[in-house]
Amino acid sequence: MTTFSKQTYESRRAVLRQRVGEGLIVIFGNNEVPYNYPANTYNFCQDSSFVYYFAQKRDGLVGVIDCESGDEWLIGNDIDIDDIVWMGETPSVADMAAEIGVARTAPMARLAELVNEARAKGRTVHFLPPYRHDIQIQIMDLLGIHPSKQKEAASLKLIHAVIDQRACKTAEEVAELEKAAKVGYEMHTTAMHKIREGVSELEVAAEVNRVACAHGYISFPTIFSMHGEILHGIPRDNKLEAGRLVICDSGCEIGSHYTSDNTRTMPVSGKFTQRQKDIYNTVLAAHGHALTIARPGVKWIDVHLAACRVLTERLKELGLMCGDVDEAVAAGAHALFMPHGLGHMMGLDVHDMEALGQIYVGYDDEVRPSTQFGTAFLRCGRRLQEGFVMSDEPGIYFIPQLIDEWRAKGLHKEFINYDKVETYKDFGGIRLEDDILITADGCRLIGERQIPITVEDVEAEMAR
Repeated sequence: MTTFSKQTYESRRAVLRQRVGEGLIVIFGNNEVPYNYPANTYNFCQDSSFVYYFAQKRDGLVGVIDCESGDEWLIGNDIDIDDIVWMGETPSVADMAAEIGVARTAPMARLAELVNEARAKGRTVHFLPPYRHDIQIQIMDLLGIHPSKQKEAASLKLIHAVIDQRACKTAEEVAELEKAAKVGYEMHTTAMHKIREGVSELEVAAEVNRVACAHGYISFPTIFSMHGEILHGIPRDNKLEAGRLVICDSGCEIGSHYTSDNTRTMPVSGKFTQRQKDIYNTVLAAHGHALTIARPGVKWIDVHLAACRVLTERLKELGLMCGDVDEAVAAGAHALFMPHGLGHMMGLDVHDMEALGQIYVGYDDEVRPSTQFGTAFLRCGRRLQEGFVMSDEPGIYFIPQLIDEWRAKGLHKEFINYDKVETYKDFGGIRLEDDILITADGCRLIGERQIPITVEDVEAEMAR
C-alpha cells in the first residue's frame, strides 16, 4: 500500500524528468543492512528519494527514468519461496510497478544493460550521492567510479531537481507530518509523566521509544540526558537526580516515512528553580521570536541571527554577557552558549535531504555557509519558501570544556562575563524545539497541539 495515489508519483516523476531534461536517471533504493550476521538485520529504512518518486518500501529495488523517451522501469528481483517461508508473501515487482504507474519492470541484471546502452550512446547517467557502502559498490560495478569519487561524480542537475521538488511540501505531505507530530506529542508528554528522581535515563528513553515504535519507528536515536550541555547526549544508566534538568530530543518516523523532531527540557523534581527558569525563559523567548519573523522571502540565517540576538540580550540581563548586543552576535560571542544552528529542514528525513549535500539543500548562490564557530553548524541559510518545513530549536548550554578553552584564550572577553559563567558550569543545558511550516504569510507549528513548552505548562503536565 503506497502512501499517496498513483497519480501523485506519476506527477512527481514527470516533473523530475522535465527538470533534468536529458539522460538516464537512476535512483537506488536501499538494501537490508546486517546487524552482526547476514540474517540479523537492522530495521529496514528505504531511501527517502526512492520513496518520494517510486513509493515502494521493499529492499533491493532501483528506479530508472529515461528523460528523452519517458520510459520508466522498476528494477528488482522477485522474492523466491525461501524468502516467503521466512518473511511471508510480497507483491511482485510488476504489481508494485503497476501500483505507482510504472510500465516496465526487469530483474536486477537488466540494470547494467540499461546503463551500458545509455553510456554507449554518450548519454549522461544521473545518480544521487550514495551514503551506503553496498550502493557505492553497485555504482562502481555499473559506472566504474571508485566510491571515494562518487560524491563528486553525482549529478548536480539531479540533486538540484530533487531538492527543488522535495523542499516545498504539498498539502498531502503536511498531513503526514501532522500525523508524525501527533506521535511526537505523545512521546514527549510520556517523558514528562515518567521523569522522577531515581528512575534511570534509559528507563524513560525506553518509554519514549515505545510510543514511537507503536506507530512506526524512532526518526533518530533518542537523545535523553541530564547532561543537556552535550548536544547529542545518549541515554545512560544514570539515575535522575532532583534539582537537575533533563533534555529529551526525539521524534517518530511513521509508516509513510514522514517524521517529527521535538525537544523539551524538564526539571527532574517537577519544578524549575529560579535560576533554571531564567535560562529556560531566555531560550523560550528566542524560540518564540523565530516564529514571529519566519516567512517566505526571509533568509533562514537571518532568523537564526535574530534568535541569537534575543539570547544575547537576555543573557546580558542575567549578567552572563555584556557589551553591545549586535557587536557580540556579529563576533560570534553568543556561540559559547549556543554552538549550533537554529534548525534544519524536515520531511521524509529528520534532517531532510541532508544526504544530497547540505551545501545544496540549505544554501545557494545568494547565501553561503558561514565559517564562524557556531553559525558554521547552521544547516540551512537560504531564503524560505512557502511549503518549507523547518525545525525551530534554540538552546543555551554551559559546556565546561568549551568555557575553559575560550577563557584560557581570552576569546570575546569584552562580551562574556567569565566569572559569572563559571558559576553555571554545573547547569547543563536547555533546548526547545518544534517543527514549523512556512505559510503564505508567515509560519505555523506542525501538530494540532503544541507539546507543553511554557514553565507553567511543563510543570502542570509533569504533575499529572
